[in-house]
Amino acid sequence: MVYRFVLVSDEVNNFRRDITIDSEATFFQLHETILSSVNYTKDQFTSFFICNNDWSREMEITLIDMESNSDRNIYVMGSCQLSEYLNEKEQKLVYVFDQLNDRCFFIELCEIIHGENQDNPRIVKLAGNPPKQMAQIGKGSLSDFFFADRDEGEHLYHDEFVTESSDDEDLENLSEGDTFDY
Repeated sequence: MVYRFVLVSDEVNNFRRDITIDSEATFFQLHETILSSVNYTKDQFTSFFICNNDWSREMEITLIDMESNSDRNIYVMGSCQLSEYLNEKEQKLVYVFDQLNDRCFFIELCEIIHGENQDNPRIVKLAGNPPKQMAQIGKGSLSDFFFADRDEGEHLYHDEFVTESSDDEDLENLSEGDTFDY
């Protein structure tokens, strides 16, 4: 069997990718095809979630097993075949590509083609530009974000922890093994 998936984004209205892939392929192969279709780097932790009809996430399939001592079942993309988890038209998935900000693609299994096989996944429709792979906090760097309201030279938490009567001279006389009274 061959599956045809449609991917859309809630961030970019005209974005769409249609992918066909053999039902015996793994979620890892689908993951690689998605990344290729949007030109994202492969260095991010990602997950698929199998969803119900209301897009509520029910089961996670991760890129790698990060919980080796967990009591719960861990499903890893490379060892999960699509056909083991997907077998009905209109089944829904979420592909989380930015874990920190919970940004994702919404995926629907829109067609099941019986009696056919496909050696390699194919991107059969490209529409629109994908959202940026990593969300930007602002226009500057992280330090710009965290220290934007501070004057030059002012330290984070300066007012909260350092007083004008700081005992700097006591610090100069410290030596190894000294004890401190709290």
